[in-house]
Amino acid sequence: MLKVGLVGSGFMGSTHAAGWAQTPAQFVGICSADTARAGKLAAQYGTQVYNSYEALLDAVDVVDICTPTHLHHEMTLQAARAGKHVICEKPLARTPAQGREMIAACEAADVKLLVAQVVRFFPEYAAAKGIVERGEIGKVAVVRLTRCAYQPKLAADNWFLDPAKSGGMMLDLMCHDFDYARWIAGDVDSVYARSVRSADPTAPEDYSIAILRHTSGALSNVEGAWAYPPPMFRTALEIAGDAGLIEHPAGSSTPLGIHLKAKAGGDAPDVGLPASPLAEDPYTTQLKHFYNILTGAETTPRVTAQDGLAAVQIAHAAMESARSGRPVRLSEVQ
Repeated sequence: MLKVGLVGSGFMGSTHAAGWAQTPAQFVGICSADTARAGKLAAQYGTQVYNSYEALLDAVDVVDICTPTHLHHEMTLQAARAGKHVICEKPLARTPAQGREMIAACEAADVKLLVAQVVRFFPEYAAAKGIVERGEIGKVAVVRLTRCAYQPKLAADNWFLDPAKSGGMMLDLMCHDFDYARWIAGDVDSVYARSVRSADPTAPEDYSIAILRHTSGALSNVEGAWAYPPPMFRTALEIAGDAGLIEHPAGSSTPLGIHLKAKAGGDAPDVGLPASPLAEDPYTTQLKHFYNILTGAETTPRVTAQDGLAAVQIAHAAMESARSGRPVRLSEVQ
């Protein structure tokens, strides 16, 4: 039986814990800087808390890293040295250089590195990919993607708001749609972007638009925001080809929606997630797929480590473009 250990007990760690409980894997335990929260999570899923990352690695076959982004690099290198497979939450790394080193370390250790770019597992996004692959809308020309939410809110040490740790909204949030755009329209040649916080780092919220030019000639328009009032999270996709169009959402019968910001408090989760009315959560679907890859039941991962690295590179090109005011080619991103 595949033995899995979870690192991190925050919002995403809790989401992955719920997913692992739906797989045949043995959920061995949790390691977290927040021992109180880890203890509650361990009790909920009948597992245990490990007092160190090293101790957890000794007990598992695969480690699922759900820690802040700036910790992914060293934790993955340590897991590779221990000969353990790695599942890493998106974004793969804080920088492309770190991502390349993580991939090289896992390849040298002959362990798998799977990146949790979960949008590929949302059924509407996966269905749109299938339509494109079958040629039903012809050659893809324009992709429009939206992912707008409220700013993550943690009671203490809100690392999301520290660009040195999270990379900011473009890396943390928009990497989902950067990855998806590349999945649909192919490799990206250059990025031109604008963002609120690039113009004013002290701005209370962030909003960005990035235009990706793909080597295929297609263009992707990607919109992202940490600006909505909690608990709002809005996503949309549109894929236009020379033979047709895919839309999601296709429309709404609601003539007007009004969403006011609460003055204080509120019961929204710390980090926004898109809603899913499905019987199975896409995060669980993703982990079941990873389980199958790790046990040999499936041989081709839906998202590879190189895909995860490419999303980080596109995000950094967008960040540099927003900073410099010029288009940035992916070949410039180190």
